[in-house]
Amino acid sequence: MSFRARLAMVAAAAVALAIVAASFIIYFVVRDQLRSTLDDSLRTTAAQVATTPFHDFRHFTPPPSELGGAPGYLQVVDASGTVFLPPGAKFSLPVNGSVEQIAQQGAGTLFMDAHVNGFHVRIVTFPYELQPGIAVQIARPLTEIDHSLGRIESYLILIGGTGIAIAAALGLLVARAALAPVRRLTSTAETVTETGDLSQRIDVTGRDELARLAASFNAMLGALEESTRAQRQLVADASHELRTPLTSLRTNIEVLASDRTLPPGERERLLNDVVEQLGEMTTLIAELIDLARGEQQTVAPEDVRLDLVAADAVERARRNQPKVTFITDLHESTVQGVPSSIERAVANLLDNAAKWSSAGGSVEVGVQDGTVTVRDHGPGIDDEDLPYVFDRFYRARSARGLPGSGLGLAIVRQVAQAHGGTVVAEHADGGGTRIVLRLNGSTPHNS
Repeated sequence: MSFRARLAMVAAAAVALAIVAASFIIYFVVRDQLRSTLDDSLRTTAAQVATTPFHDFRHFTPPPSELGGAPGYLQVVDASGTVFLPPGAKFSLPVNGSVEQIAQQGAGTLFMDAHVNGFHVRIVTFPYELQPGIAVQIARPLTEIDHSLGRIESYLILIGGTGIAIAAALGLLVARAALAPVRRLTSTAETVTETGDLSQRIDVTGRDELARLAASFNAMLGALEESTRAQRQLVADASHELRTPLTSLRTNIEVLASDRTLPPGERERLLNDVVEQLGEMTTLIAELIDLARGEQQTVAPEDVRLDLVAADAVERARRNQPKVTFITDLHESTVQGVPSSIERAVANLLDNAAKWSSAGGSVEVGVQDGTVTVRDHGPGIDDEDLPYVFDRFYRARSARGLPGSGLGLAIVRQVAQAHGGTVVAEHADGGGTRIVLRLNGSTPHNS
């Protein structure tokens, strides 16, 4: 059974319960009102009969009724339960202990229902005030009341059934309208599943829960589309970047493996090229792995002393780049993040600055309030290249003769985004480039 059908059934069931409850209330209210009217009429007749003198209970007759009133069927009962019927009466009313008790005590009034000679009747029993030990019973038929209640019952059943049918129909219409966004969501999900087209979107209208669900689904599709696009771009770029060193490496290895005689020093040069190309490929693959891991980072963040991370990175950079002077201004600063990712980002900034620094040049490194600033005194970045320096595999024309894969700064930007921060590159006063890495969630401390 579909969810729409279940929703319509629930609505119909709720309306049915309400109609049934209302029908019972109406039925019993009308029933009590009709019987109350009859009881009032019986009380009036009883009050008249209780004070009417009868000289011989074997030959008494009922008093005349008022205009429009029903006289009722009357009998007299003594304290022993003996019944005295009026002239012409053919059957007696039921007598029980309660009736005899009223005759004996001369007090009280009793109403009861009974079936007499095939008729449903209402009987009132009361003491005869003019003679002790006598009780009088008056019965009136409930035929008209029962007939009226039967018609009311039929009407209520008809109205209830019609109401339930209308409620079910309206429930289907309401469920159809209410679940329209869910149908669109399902249709879009099925289309995405069948075609793999992540550009599908759902039209969002309103501000209710279903609209929020549709908006969340659109956001999820957008994130999946962007992730897929980034993955495809990464594979395409990696394939392109790996093609050149692989081709060169294969050529050099084929030459080295051939039987031809090489000029003096050529074999050593080719071997050095092979080693250098293997190193570049190793670096490229390691950075690709870093990028892939960064996109799937699930490590819980922790407190990281940014100044200590920068100090360790500077020490490593000094060992790897002995011809470059690193000048530090590190202030105590704590951020929330993944230590290994932050260490990688800072190391990449230092490697990039050292690569653009000439022998004897200097690199200035500063840390304060969750921000790392790295400034070199190299030739700087051309204005046309400045917007693209953090793109994957992007290499400025001036950098194409230098070692590197074009992924170092892309990793820095990825780390910044993963930590809710930013990274920007700008021209430094006096020449060179300044790159500022800001990490959100920092807790600054005074040094």
